[in-house]
Amino acid sequence: MKVALVNPPWRFENSIYFGCRAPHLPLELGYTRAFLMDAGHDVLMLDGHLCGQSAEELADAVAAFGPDMTVVTTAPSYLFWRCAQPELSVPREFLLALADRGGTTVAAGPHGSATPRAVLRKLGVDIVVMGECEEVVADLAIGRPLSDISSIAYRSDHIVTNGRPRAARFENFMPLRWPTEWIARHHHHHHRFDREPDGPGAEVEASRGCPYACTFCAKMDFRDRYRRRNLNLLLEEIDGLIAQGVTYLYFIDEIFLPNVELLEALAARKVAFGVQTRIDLWKPELIDALGNAGCVSIEAGVESLSAEGRDVLAKRCRLSTDELAERLIYARRTIPFVQANLIKMAGDDARQIAEWRANLERHGVWANDPVPLYPYPSSPDYYRLWGAPDDHAWERAHAHYLAQFTELSELQDERPRPLSELEATCCQN
Repeated sequence: MKVALVNPPWRFENSIYFGCRAPHLPLELGYTRAFLMDAGHDVLMLDGHLCGQSAEELADAVAAFGPDMTVVTTAPSYLFWRCAQPELSVPREFLLALADRGGTTVAAGPHGSATPRAVLRKLGVDIVVMGECEEVVADLAIGRPLSDISSIAYRSDHIVTNGRPRAARFENFMPLRWPTEWIARHHHHHHRFDREPDGPGAEVEASRGCPYACTFCAKMDFRDRYRRRNLNLLLEEIDGLIAQGVTYLYFIDEIFLPNVELLEALAARKVAFGVQTRIDLWKPELIDALGNAGCVSIEAGVESLSAEGRDVLAKRCRLSTDELAERLIYARRTIPFVQANLIKMAGDDARQIAEWRANLERHGVWANDPVPLYPYPSSPDYYRLWGAPDDHAWERAHAHYLAQFTELSELQDERPRPLSELEATCCQN
């Protein structure tokens, strides 16, 4: 089968999206391509965001390839599935440009994992993947009846949903290989602030999922169960990236847990890297090992400055607020950039937050202005507020967010617009 894999040219005007807007490697498409090629399929992989191609240019390239199936992502890389933009306008614009030239159309991403019926309606695709997409797309390419394939929703005489969102057998995923021109274009060093890029950056994945169940984290329908990748396969991928000139890696893991073997291997390779983690899981000697391995950036989830607030968020944190600050300041001794993530919580003491942030800043640690919480349909918070997501879950969450917060985060530059306005190009039936 001929299969086209497309990451569209992302943009986020008037979106609530507060993730990074630079291009990142589309890991989900990279793994999917590897699965398909290993099975003997003919694959075209395009990234409009990284390569500067418009929706029309991508559509023309896909049409020239003549695929039997076209897969489009609904979020900019696995890195941002947990905080994806709610609107589907960008993938819809690509699909409109493609029209009937792409064969069977498939959408993969967090939106369809939580609300598959809504994504079928909004994008007008033939199939929606629920959960992690690599194995599911490989199953679709075999050509079996759709009724025999799990973790998809599709149109028949009515909308059919088969099974639950997929959690892939991630541990033995083969090393990814990226086009040389893609790596050369990947100038961005994600979440790095200690220096200007001295070579290409890249995103990698050492683990998938998280053993915790914080109420705000949108991962219930995808990337939930914790799995650690085979170290030899991961290092083979990293060595390939270094050979292509990559000087900085960002681990997109939901939670980068202590792993002495991996840290020792990274120290031997002398490559800089960044992670997102929980600082309470790192004892001082492990923090030293992290810094010695080449870590130059930590994004650490603290979320609330009160024990009660952390309990409400189900953080299961055993350190006090003062101990968290001490651990962050300790990390700053060997790691050039350390950030504490804070979430805007009802009842938080604004004066305490300001003083805590100022204390960290005096020691070189940055804590963000607390970010308003968006109740993503794949988060426990959404279930607490409204129960299981239905076909209007994104609209409900979006309206709630805009009504609740009159002032947004310092990370958001524009006033967000209602979801119906952002999705004006999407199907309405």
